[in-house]
Amino acid sequence: MSAAPFKTRFAPSPTGLLHLGNVRTALFNFLLARRHGGLFLLRLEDTDAMRGHEKYAEALQADLRWLGLTWDEGPGAAGSAAPYAQSERGEIYRRYFSALEEQRLAYPCFCSEHELAVARKTALAAGRPPRYSGRCRNLDSWAVQEKFAAGTPATLRFRVPEGATVNFEDGVRGPQQFATDDIGDFVIRRSDGTPAFFFCNAVDDALMGVTLVVRGEDHLTNTPRQVLLLQALKLPIPAYAHIALVVGADGAPLSKRTGSKSVEELRVAGFLPAAINNYLARLGHTYEETHYLDMASLARSFAAERLHRAPAHYDEMHLRHWQHQAVLHASNEELWQWMGETVHALVPNEARAGFVDAVRGNLIFPADARHWAAILFSDELVPGHASQEVITAAGMEFFDAARRALEKDGTDFKQMSTSVKHMLSISGKALFQPLRAALTGELDGPEMAKLLPLIGVERARARLMKYGTTKNSF
Repeated sequence: MSAAPFKTRFAPSPTGLLHLGNVRTALFNFLLARRHGGLFLLRLEDTDAMRGHEKYAEALQADLRWLGLTWDEGPGAAGSAAPYAQSERGEIYRRYFSALEEQRLAYPCFCSEHELAVARKTALAAGRPPRYSGRCRNLDSWAVQEKFAAGTPATLRFRVPEGATVNFEDGVRGPQQFATDDIGDFVIRRSDGTPAFFFCNAVDDALMGVTLVVRGEDHLTNTPRQVLLLQALKLPIPAYAHIALVVGADGAPLSKRTGSKSVEELRVAGFLPAAINNYLARLGHTYEETHYLDMASLARSFAAERLHRAPAHYDEMHLRHWQHQAVLHASNEELWQWMGETVHALVPNEARAGFVDAVRGNLIFPADARHWAAILFSDELVPGHASQEVITAAGMEFFDAARRALEKDGTDFKQMSTSVKHMLSISGKALFQPLRAALTGELDGPEMAKLLPLIGVERARARLMKYGTTKNSF
């Protein structure tokens, strides 16, 4: 019999937009699957009917596709474990609930929320872990029937074995050991009939053939419960790796409630998928390569043993660094589409390739492309204050010479600047800064040798004449 394929999964609850913290979890699982030649599975954990929304399920799938995190199994993809939305797997869960009840490994609990809250408060006050007391654990069958007959709401609790330990090897944190007496019997089905997270999450991982579960460290204490469930149901138990959470500048976990940006917000702001992937792949994981990597290279060098135990600190400046790198490595067509319609309307078709090549190194966001398109292809140019000071200091004689050089040398900036240098016996900043200021309105930016041909002789002449003694066109 062949071994089960290596398989990871991303199992979000579609109750809001996808944010950086859970995107990183998806990316880590995707990269591990690709590195090991395995499968990446997407499952929608939408059993919470009060909060689940179809629009969020569609949005998160669109976000994952945009990032390039395409799943091999899941909604809209192949796979033998369908359906991949938990809201459609109710009959499967009912079968396993029944199996546990038949073996007396689960029992109905009639304790009210108020009673449970009082018990938790009492335990905490006494310095004990707030575990369930076991009040309904040994109810006689007639007492159970009596409560059902009276319409008393009941949850279903898993009967945790007493005096045992749960051991497992965590892929990030090493050997783990939990005493069952500290866990207590836990709810696996709510009083409204819906399955609890511990239950359906564990059952689905087993039935869908997931071999490695990579998730946040906040789920670490869930794992012994799920191991107990799978052992009781005689289902395969995956390996687990619990990654450190992402925290903000204040040290608090990064979340949508603490200002974390959604993928949609990042996309609208102009971030490229490659920038987000390069940044997040390094957030809590070490690469030997410090340069930009494409997705295949990110996967090839990704390893569970390089995941960090310490919290990962989100830094938007680092994200912007990878955004710049992504712009530098994007194809011309990708960059052109990313620049947007305003740029498309300003840049003549014949200048498109030259424009992309000229400004690429000075772009972070599409707004930067719009800025340079307006400078190069609009007739109106208003230099900033610093540029105006440089223009004034250069004097009219400088721009008369620059205009004559333009007439002689055309848009060959190197030859034009050389001609001005010889005419006025100047060099360095005194030569180049006034030319850049008058022709672009800026004191720095892309290479003038690439910009001047885009500006063109006519537009350049008009800009230089504005500051010289000759005010009329030839």
